[in-house]
Amino acid sequence: MKLLKSLPARLLLGIVLGILLGLVLPQGAMTVVVTVKYILGQLITFCVPLIIIGFIAPSITKLGKSATRMLVVAIVIAYVSSILAAFLSMGAGYAIIPHLSIITDPEGLRALPAVAFQLDIPQIMPVMSALVFSVLLGLAAVWTKANTIAAVLQEFQNIVLEIVKKVIIPVLPVFIAATFCGLAWEGSITRQLPVFLIVILIVMVGHYIWLAVLYGSASVYSGRSGIEVVKHYGPAYLTAVGTMSSAATLAVALDCARKSRNLRSDMVDFGIPLFANIHLCGSVLTEVFFVMTVSKVLYGQIPPVGTMVLFCLLLGVFAIGAPGVPGGTVMASLGLITGVLGFDSDGTALMLAVFALQDSFGTACNVTGDGALTLMLTGYAEKHGIREEKRSAIDL
Repeated sequence: MKLLKSLPARLLLGIVLGILLGLVLPQGAMTVVVTVKYILGQLITFCVPLIIIGFIAPSITKLGKSATRMLVVAIVIAYVSSILAAFLSMGAGYAIIPHLSIITDPEGLRALPAVAFQLDIPQIMPVMSALVFSVLLGLAAVWTKANTIAAVLQEFQNIVLEIVKKVIIPVLPVFIAATFCGLAWEGSITRQLPVFLIVILIVMVGHYIWLAVLYGSASVYSGRSGIEVVKHYGPAYLTAVGTMSSAATLAVALDCARKSRNLRSDMVDFGIPLFANIHLCGSVLTEVFFVMTVSKVLYGQIPPVGTMVLFCLLLGVFAIGAPGVPGGTVMASLGLITGVLGFDSDGTALMLAVFALQDSFGTACNVTGDGALTLMLTGYAEKHGIREEKRSAIDL
């Protein structure tokens, strides 16, 4: 029973129970499951802008005169990480895809029943609006030396922490169980297993290679062990696999990062919520490999190198503006897929279907990679004499 008190154990139990129930539940019971997942998803989504505002804005005020510089550094390393991951995937695509024989058939799945009733919980603002608002509010408070607003933002951060601790963390295992129950019931885990394994195993190797590069680079630059950081990221990885959303995983990612001795608390509060929305290295890596695969399957050839280089560079920009929600990267880049690569409606539909099969693992790579970038921010702050603002950690 003590083991079940840990978040990783509860998440794993949710995944296993969800799959088992999805294989045996009748359609009537699935209506209840789908409804529960929908309501919990609405609740988690509603809290995401609050978490972003509650952490980024007060963190910027703590950075003081260094806030603008740290924001620029964060955006630059997020973009560089994404495009380098894209080039890694592109190279792997040219080397591997011509030797593969992949049959992608998304047909034959059962359609999940509709929710029993609608309970919409609209966000107070969209995720990207919350991100921009947090940055502008924090910077303006620094520029105007608004000490009262800075104190209010700190109080708001404490409030949000309690929401995370007493609301978001307890409902996540149930939400993940409902997600995997739906996947098992509709047949994604069984009928599409061959395609799932072939594609996912390839891109997952790429994910792990890139994470090793990120954490290795962060360790060298900061002079602190990246292993000490990544060892705490198990719960965040599992949550990302279950939610398929960097935004929905944000609460757990913050908890994991706070446990590391090598990450400064002010850099965690600033970097983790920011990177959850602008650093999508795993999704970018996956999308590049998949567009090359789909192009080979449907059109008989992989796009030329010049076209792929342009696609990778632009995809990095689109990834920064993509929402941290399921499918956010590929949805934001549909214009690139059709405009730069020339995909027609069949190619676009197949791309969306295949990307959806692995979205959870790409998201897990995104979330885990955020820890490495936060370690880089920590190293940058130490090297440039940016003083740390201490605050007490809350054990979730």
